[in-house]
Amino acid sequence: MKSWIAAARPRTLPLSLASIILGSFLAYADGRFNWSITWLAVLTTIFLQILSNFANDYGDAISGKDTELRVGPRRAVATGDITKEAMLRGIVITSVLSLLSGIGLLYVAFQNAGMQLFWFFLVLGLLSIAAAIGYTNGKKPYGYAGFGDIAVLIFFGWVGVLGTYFLHTLSFNPILLLPATSVGLFATGVLNVNNIRDIETDTMTGKKSIPARIGLLLAIRYHWGLLLTGMFCAVTYSFLTGASWFSYLYVLAFPLFFLNGRAVATHKQPAELNARLGQLALTTLLFVVLFGIGQVL
Repeated sequence: MKSWIAAARPRTLPLSLASIILGSFLAYADGRFNWSITWLAVLTTIFLQILSNFANDYGDAISGKDTELRVGPRRAVATGDITKEAMLRGIVITSVLSLLSGIGLLYVAFQNAGMQLFWFFLVLGLLSIAAAIGYTNGKKPYGYAGFGDIAVLIFFGWVGVLGTYFLHTLSFNPILLLPATSVGLFATGVLNVNNIRDIETDTMTGKKSIPARIGLLLAIRYHWGLLLTGMFCAVTYSFLTGASWFSYLYVLAFPLFFLNGRAVATHKQPAELNARLGQLALTTLLFVVLFGIGQVL
């Protein structure tokens, strides 16, 4: 059980829930909020994140990307803590749980809205499951080709925030792309820290993450770009919506983003970045909570 909990990587859950929390806050601020939708969205997201972590563990092991030189968290399949067959069963089980939970979520959200929306979001959910598995699995894993950053921006940002907002309100507001992009960019930053940490081993094993493609110096500049653009999008949203000064409460989280960027830029050993991963994930969650409180009050 301890190995399965470790493979599920509970520390990644706060980041995956950030977009759901923000989308729910925005819906609440508009006076259209449903607790059942929120809890089902949280449950579905947790299953999807665990599925992604299981699939990543499995894919890196069977492809040989996990080696004894890895400086990140211990991997279950590569170390033999969990067999490949058992992890494959875990992937199937979490895929089914994600699908069932997602169908329940769509039923609650669209029971009075017609079947077209139900089928559209069901396809979106299936794409989310496929994206979670395909990151490190299949003939051409997109995570090994450097497209993971795009997937994180889409699913942890745009789909997570705007999709959750739509489930609550049955409406789409284009300006919400700005805070959704903020969260997506910060989540991409977490992946970038992970890839900067693993830049040497990824290069050795042929994993073409963005840092492995562009080198350490440009990867650090790219990281600053993600953080600064995310902060800029949030401030732009508040400015364009004519929000009160109190709604800028999220600015209190900005110094933590700067601390993260500085730590990534000045690190000496890859292992030092393990703490930066968790710090950026929690800072993103803090940003979301402060942003949401500012919208509601």
